[in-house]
Amino acid sequence: MPFSPSVATDPSPAPVPRNRRADLAVVLAAAALAVWVTSGMWWSPNTRAITVNSSDQALFEWLLAFGGHAVTHGENPFFTHLLNVPDGVNLAVNTSITAYAVAFAPLTYLIGPPATFLVILTLNLAATAVAWYWLLSRYLVRSRLAAGMGALFIGYCPAMVSHANAHLNWTAGWLVPLLIWGVFRLRRPGRTVSRGIVLGLLVAVAFSIAAEGLFFTTLAVALFLVVWAVHPSRWAEVRAGLPSFVGGLAVTALVAGVLLAYPLWLHFAGPQRFHGTGFDPLIHSEDIAAYGSYPSRSLAGWAGLNTSLAPNPTEENSFFGIPLLLFAVACFGLLWWRAERTFRATLHALGVTAVIFAVLSWGPRARWNGRRTDQLLPFGMLDNLPVINAALPSRLALVVAPVIGLLLAYTVDRLRARPPRHRVTTAAWALGFTAALLPLLPIPLLTIAREPIPQFITSGHWRQYVSPGGVLTPLPLTVDVTPDGQRWQAYALAHRQGEFPIPAGFFLGPGGPEGRGRIGPVPRTFDSLMDQAGRTGLPPIVTEGSIRESLADLHHWRVEIVILADRVHGAKYHVDEDAVRRTATALLGEPERVDDVWLWRVPPA
Repeated sequence: MPFSPSVATDPSPAPVPRNRRADLAVVLAAAALAVWVTSGMWWSPNTRAITVNSSDQALFEWLLAFGGHAVTHGENPFFTHLLNVPDGVNLAVNTSITAYAVAFAPLTYLIGPPATFLVILTLNLAATAVAWYWLLSRYLVRSRLAAGMGALFIGYCPAMVSHANAHLNWTAGWLVPLLIWGVFRLRRPGRTVSRGIVLGLLVAVAFSIAAEGLFFTTLAVALFLVVWAVHPSRWAEVRAGLPSFVGGLAVTALVAGVLLAYPLWLHFAGPQRFHGTGFDPLIHSEDIAAYGSYPSRSLAGWAGLNTSLAPNPTEENSFFGIPLLLFAVACFGLLWWRAERTFRATLHALGVTAVIFAVLSWGPRARWNGRRTDQLLPFGMLDNLPVINAALPSRLALVVAPVIGLLLAYTVDRLRARPPRHRVTTAAWALGFTAALLPLLPIPLLTIAREPIPQFITSGHWRQYVSPGGVLTPLPLTVDVTPDGQRWQAYALAHRQGEFPIPAGFFLGPGGPEGRGRIGPVPRTFDSLMDQAGRTGLPPIVTEGSIRESLADLHHWRVEIVILADRVHGAKYHVDEDAVRRTATALLGEPERVDDVWLWRVPPA
């Protein structure tokens, strides 16, 4: 494919020779790194879980199982009453990964949700690097080495490896280069309709997998284009391409609007909707010092150079290290010094985009090395705006990594096109790349053994105790810190055993302060007592009033049986099963022993 100046913003029309060996080498490297990062689960995906984020893994496994079930049973994939009985859950305002759930439904039925989850996670990582390599090598740089280096950095940057801790949405970074490609090709005259249709389809797929990621990509591309377009060297090109661009965007909006009309209505006006999230933007903001720190799952982290500056281990969204930050500045300086005036417009736009998103990622109030200050930052003035109030500021740092990857690729490309005159200079650049990138090489994710699904569930024996449409609840109730119930439900759905709705669940729903969302339902007496027992190991004092309120809660949820497994998985703490059993016995009487669970029948109202 010829080098395209309309995308690369480099005026040279020189053709890029094909190099299939280089392409294959990058694809194999991307695949090898993906398997390496996820290797802790590959030898037994059904019995292993990601240590630092087993709750999100359970959620995504459930989403895969429910999506396949919805398709095969003609149910609504964007709303469910299997969770949060009787109100249900609006999946359009959750990360429902609908496109993945539908596309991988046959695989989910064949090998089960845990293995399908692992396949998608691994493919996400590899596909992200390959997609960026395709964009770089076909449109932006001439050197396959440059494209490979930039793509592998973006695909396995600290943020991507961090989000590989169970985030199937954020690891779908392969969508970003495709969206960029779709936007930039709108500038070419001709085929406006077909290009708009393609971009509209990409937008719909991106929304169904990672709506927040689509929002960030849209903001970043829009900011880049505005800064790039106002540069005097690009005015003539902007005027020439504007009619085609606007027409293509109109077609894109029409196609995406038609495909997403119902999900968007559910998102903004449907039942169980909310505004904002259940996460505090002050907590989920990037520490300024984190940009110069090293991530935990890297060579530097393995050597003990990591810090605890991230909101949690899945949100190391910057963590580039001081050497890479300094080297990125050096790359920018070299490129600016060698660039023609037209290419400086691209560099200027990249630099402005990276700086603005970095500052926004610091959240409403500045924080340095763990210490919060009272300094109000730009995000603090935007936090109450619709849609923006649903974004976590820390994740805005995800935009910075592709900018750095582009600078690395452009630098290698320029150095190969015009090598330095002195060997010392060449050695200095090689040393710079090594010092900046070697400490960031990823290491495998931490994994643990997951609690087995009880035989009472896997055998289908539960169907003898739950009437059609009847509700079953595990103890403690299913929430983000005790996600077993959704794993059990996912197993039953994927193995065609039928449905058993459960109260509560791990989801985002209404009920937070000031009308914002919250994680899970608003607590009631029964689940609060169970949570207290499991978390502290001390059974609470049970009174006649708490018994009445607990029975009222169970009747509100239409629960027919309550079960407790011998081993309960706690995502954040150890669950004391004995304390939970004694509390349930005080509330509901002596349990039955059925297979490998304790079972209580709920008396009718």
